[in-house]
Amino acid sequence: MTSKVSVALPLLVLAAALSGCATVKGWFADIKKENIQPPTPLTEFAPAVNVQKLWEERVGKGADATGVRMAPAFADGKLYAIGSDGTIAALDAANGHTLWSKHLGQRRGWILHRGKNSVRFAGGPTVDGNLLVAGTIQGEVEAFDAGSGAERWHAQVSSEVIAPPAIADGIVVVRTNDGRLYGFDANDGSRKWVYDRSTVPALSLRGNGTPRIVEGVVYAGEDNGRVIALRLTDGNLLWEQVLSPGEGRTEIERLQDSDGGLVVDNGVVYASAYRGLVAALIAQSGRPLWTHNLSGYTGVALAPTQVYAIDADSVLWALDLRTGSSDWKNESLKYRWLSGASSMGEYLVVGDLDGYVHWLAASDGKLAARARLSKDAIQAAPLVVGDVAYVEDIDGRIGAYRLGK
Repeated sequence: MTSKVSVALPLLVLAAALSGCATVKGWFADIKKENIQPPTPLTEFAPAVNVQKLWEERVGKGADATGVRMAPAFADGKLYAIGSDGTIAALDAANGHTLWSKHLGQRRGWILHRGKNSVRFAGGPTVDGNLLVAGTIQGEVEAFDAGSGAERWHAQVSSEVIAPPAIADGIVVVRTNDGRLYGFDANDGSRKWVYDRSTVPALSLRGNGTPRIVEGVVYAGEDNGRVIALRLTDGNLLWEQVLSPGEGRTEIERLQDSDGGLVVDNGVVYASAYRGLVAALIAQSGRPLWTHNLSGYTGVALAPTQVYAIDADSVLWALDLRTGSSDWKNESLKYRWLSGASSMGEYLVVGDLDGYVHWLAASDGKLAARARLSKDAIQAAPLVVGDVAYVEDIDGRIGAYRLGK
């Protein structure tokens, strides 16, 4: 199994590298304590739109100290969420009421630590039809009945799973932290293939993007700065494209991850890389349609005419969907270590290190509204379903917000 050191981006600002799973709370506390590149103070503004908080609920301990960008999944009016303490639950998306909830950890001889559940969910959840799948820090893939929470199957992989799996055409695709991609039969969890040709650098950012499956092809970003396309049925490589060359004198300077969220739409793959590019790639061949020099770590989000990206200083950018040229940028949230952004109609929505949720106008990037979920960091991009944004902080609090006049 490949070994690597994972670091959080805020620690790179402090020029410190931590091995494995350092605490997220510690990252942000260090920034405030050291006062190195402190978060830009929030300024008052006249809201252009009202924010209605529909409900708030908590599922387990959320990402807690894992450093994982953890967000809920939506299907058929239900919200599914996991916690690093072994909690998995289904909520009514309309009101936040718990439909079912369970804890895992004692059924396969796991040793309890200080009386706590030993299974530590980290990757997911992902739901497809009646199948609910999540991965764990211990390197397992767990599948459940989405309606009842009953366990269906589990599978062992080579390393921790900190990205949501992808499901399509009867195959579950899982990305592990040592750079492998696995394909499992969705019915029984039997392994169909494994892709293990990725070269994982000795030093990498903490986090992996969700693989995307479109028309029988798996698209994924890798820690070596590449985007790859695999055939879903057998895991064979179709193409790869470099977004970050990984150049520099030190391991930190050579960081090159392409592991934020990527988007596949209308035959084009939109992706980004740390110390690299935002790019639009032809899905069939990987050939670039356009590239834009921008070092990002949260991936990209798509709107009808724009691509949204957040750079390494937490500056928000809107790029033209056709050309990649810059439409606007907003520096008012600089160094607030933003979550990924999500498109929400005429706005985009993003969370920050202090638990604030910000809405910006898609037309010009100006701040349009703000709400606060908690005092804890929001790492994952908000989940937007229709006119509602579901936001989760690292302590497992989930808030549902709607914009109104």
